[in-house]
Amino acid sequence: MTTPWLTVIGAGEGDLPALPLADTVLGPARLKARVPRLVEWRSPKLDAMLAQIMEYRGRPTIVLASGDPMWFGIGATLARHLMPDEYRVDPGPSSFQLAAARLHWPLQRVTTLSLHARPVEALHPHVLPGHRILALTTDAGTARDVAQLLTDRGYGQSMLTVLENLAGPSEVIAAAEARTFALSHGDLYVLGIDCVADTSAPLLPSIGGLPDDAFISDGQLTKREVRATTLARLAPYPGARLWDVGAGCGSVAIEWMRAARYATAIAFERDPTRREMIARNTRALGTPGLAIVGGDAPASLAGQPAPDAVFLGGDVANAALFEACWAALRPAGRLVANAVTLDGEQALFARQAELGGELVRIDVATLDTVGAHRVLRPRLPVTQWAVQKP
Repeated sequence: MTTPWLTVIGAGEGDLPALPLADTVLGPARLKARVPRLVEWRSPKLDAMLAQIMEYRGRPTIVLASGDPMWFGIGATLARHLMPDEYRVDPGPSSFQLAAARLHWPLQRVTTLSLHARPVEALHPHVLPGHRILALTTDAGTARDVAQLLTDRGYGQSMLTVLENLAGPSEVIAAAEARTFALSHGDLYVLGIDCVADTSAPLLPSIGGLPDDAFISDGQLTKREVRATTLARLAPYPGARLWDVGAGCGSVAIEWMRAARYATAIAFERDPTRREMIARNTRALGTPGLAIVGGDAPASLAGQPAPDAVFLGGDVANAALFEACWAALRPAGRLVANAVTLDGEQALFARQAELGGELVRIDVATLDTVGAHRVLRPRLPVTQWAVQKP
């Protein structure tokens, strides 16, 4: 067995573990007083840290990281660049574990995520009544931004807890409601979020089928009932990628990303006004990582990462567009197409006869009035084709 040249050790605010023999010890400046021979990071950016580590490749080297390096830490980055036999990881208690212990929150019932160098809007899918979140942060401003986001969402009564320097001699824990948040604290902390909804707060769960008015749109929107069925057929799962072709306001792509952690999506939309709507919806609904691509399809599809699923919500009769999407789709991937026109229906009938899959007609009627009487007024029926690529 090859002896690893790199050892990654989780180091918290408490006592450091015994360090094995090594030519070099790399780590943050805050540990310099306890490890005099420490070589400090030249930059806090992960790519720069990785480059600095690689300068010592093949020589016995130690990296001192925070807590558990494999939980939103540098260990996860190394896993993408080193062979498994090149390094070993000795984790310490993670900041999430320490925070949950201080708050007496059962960790298996808490969402853990990182807002470090990430937009706080990523919180939106997790803001639900009674839900608890532990988040890594960028600096002191993160807590204030989260407090404002919660207040704007109708969760101003939520309790925010700032947990600084956990397990260290200068540990400090303080809490305040989001709507009156004015705590003074440093940059190094974990943020605990105990969500409490006002009675008027909209309920926006991650299951497909958000209310239509949750989206900014010009009417080019896959309506709620059809959208829920569409998401069920697309079947999002963690890490999967969707192409939403002719995305409109981006509702399907956004709900895809909300439905499964680490799911990604590309929204293809030629209209610049609608692309701006998509961008605004991603910020409001917590999918800031949604990629938005302009231009005319199918040309705009070229060179994009292959999808695990494709949604065609418009121009479904376009044979060239369908062929480009079908060719790009990964084996075992799913394609769902919705048609409301006769031309679109005929194209879906022909493709189903050739490639198989399921065809369904979705008819929805909503409450309306005619004079003094209530009626159920039908919307345009939608013909939906769902198929899995061999």
